[in-house]
Amino acid sequence: MVLRREPTARQVRLGVELRKLREAAGLTAREAAALLGTGRVQISHIESGLTGVSEERLRRLASHYACTDENFIDTLVAMATERTRGWWEEYRGLLPTPFLDLAELEHNATFLHEVAIMYVPGLLQTEDYARAVFSSRIPELTYEELALRVRHRLRRQQILHPYELVIHESALRIRVSDRPAARAQLTKVLELSDADNITVRVIPLDRDGFARASSTMTYVGGPLPKLDTVIRDAPHGSALLDSEAQLNAYRTRFRRVEAVSLEPERSRDFIHELTKEL
Repeated sequence: MVLRREPTARQVRLGVELRKLREAAGLTAREAAALLGTGRVQISHIESGLTGVSEERLRRLASHYACTDENFIDTLVAMATERTRGWWEEYRGLLPTPFLDLAELEHNATFLHEVAIMYVPGLLQTEDYARAVFSSRIPELTYEELALRVRHRLRRQQILHPYELVIHESALRIRVSDRPAARAQLTKVLELSDADNITVRVIPLDRDGFARASSTMTYVGGPLPKLDTVIRDAPHGSALLDSEAQLNAYRTRFRRVEAVSLEPERSRDFIHELTKEL
């Protein structure tokens, strides 16, 4: 079987979950391979997302691993057998892989929780705001690279699932471009926050408890809680976190950040006042 050169985040996550099941069962990769009548390398490739796994083999592995959670197994099977080619694949080879992974995660999400401190999140950015953000990159992007990133970001903005954003006042006040662009950006946040599936909460500068909101995060809901993912910005790209301990910690973190934010209606009034200042 030809190995994947660049497995998607979803394919990698499937392999990670199968590895977790194997390790929980106390089996080595060689022992798991023997149960399937294959080699250790094949198990390694499956667990790294470099090759796929059939429904029949996946269910056999789950049985050997003594996994009795049928809902979980069915979800893994759906991940393994999905053949839909997402819109983001047209950017493969043109944009760094994390851009594609983010779009795939958002597309398959059941909900999104986000905390923003310095910038308005990509899902709510205007074209001018996104262009200004990408233009500040060092080394500078070429015209073609800049256009690709802006187009990809705007394409991500078809938000169909519940999306809750907690944004700090500083992110709303920082001008990544000029005054008209800042006003247009705040107006867009207000317009989108009126959607039934989008909730925006603001943390004012004078609000107590800022330490709880001292860093950005995106919490992506999976088809099951154990398949949730946390996205954290790192110096050389995004880091995807998925261990049970990490997920529990960031669930708690979001609840605490949410608790120090303004209610949605008060947040809308707050943003409206900022817009009038411009």
